[in-house]
Amino acid sequence: MFIIVGWIVVLGCVFGVYIAHGGSMGPIAKALPWEMATIGGATLGAFLVNNQMPVIKATLAGIGACFKGSKYTKDRYLELLALLFDILQKARKEGLMAIEKDVDEPANSPLFRKHATVGRDHHVIEFITDYLRMMVSGNLNAHEIESLMDSEIETHHQEAHAPVAAITRVAGALPAFGIVAAVLGVVKTMGSVGQPPAVLGAMIGSALVGTFLGILLAYAFAEPLAGLLEQKVEESSKELQCIKTTLLASMQGYAPQVAIEFGRKVLTSTTRPTFAELEAHVKRKKA
Repeated sequence: MFIIVGWIVVLGCVFGVYIAHGGSMGPIAKALPWEMATIGGATLGAFLVNNQMPVIKATLAGIGACFKGSKYTKDRYLELLALLFDILQKARKEGLMAIEKDVDEPANSPLFRKHATVGRDHHVIEFITDYLRMMVSGNLNAHEIESLMDSEIETHHQEAHAPVAAITRVAGALPAFGIVAAVLGVVKTMGSVGQPPAVLGAMIGSALVGTFLGILLAYAFAEPLAGLLEQKVEESSKELQCIKTTLLASMQGYAPQVAIEFGRKVLTSTTRPTFAELEAHVKRKKA
C-alpha cells in the first residue's frame, strides 16, 4: 500500500511541478516508449547475465513480497514464543526424549498443530526441530550448538540478501543505461543537422528523456525496492535469532518461562509483545 502511495507522490511531484512551470508532456510521451524499450531491455538483459537462476527467481519473489504486508507481527511472535514454551515445558516435565516424536514428525505433532500461525512455516519448523534434535541427542553442548546456529543464520542472511544486491545493482545500472539511450539520441540528432532548429530541439529533448528516465527509475523505483526488501530480510533473520536465544537459554538451565523471556527481548520494539501479553497468550493456549 505505502509503496504505491510513495510512487504516486514521486510521479505527482516530478511531473506536476514540470507541468506547473509550463512544461509539455508531449515530447516526453512521444519519446517514452522508445526510451523505455532501450533502458528496460538493456537493464533486463544485464540482470539476466549478472544473476544465476535461483537469484533471479528469489528476486522476482522478493519484489512480489514488497507489495504485501509484513507477516512478522506481534501475533506471530506470540504464537512462536508460545510454541517454544510448550515444547520446552514438555521437555522439562517429561524429559527430552518425550519430545522426540514431536521433533521427528512435526506435521503430526499436537504441539506444532496447536500453533498454526508458525506451525505451518517449514523454515521455522525446520530450524526449531533441527536444533531440538541435537539437544535430544545430547552430543553437543550449548556453545557448539550456538556456533552452528550462528552459521546457519549467517547463511540464511546471505542467501536472502542476494535479491537485495541484485536490485541494488540494477539501480546502479539504470542511470548509465539512460545515458546510453541519450547518447544514441544525440547521435541520431547529429545525423540530422540540416533540419530546422525546432526539429533539432525536439530531437535533443527526446534524447534527454533517456537520461531523465534512467535516473528516475533508479532512485524512485529500483533503489527504494532494494531498501524495502532488505528490511524484510532483517525481519526474517530476527525470527531465527528469537528461536536461537530461547533454545540456548533453555540449554543453559533456565525455566521455560524465563527462556521465552530471553527470546522476547531479542525482538524489535514494534513487534515485541509485552510480558503480560505473552503470559496471557500462553495461559489461553494452555486452557
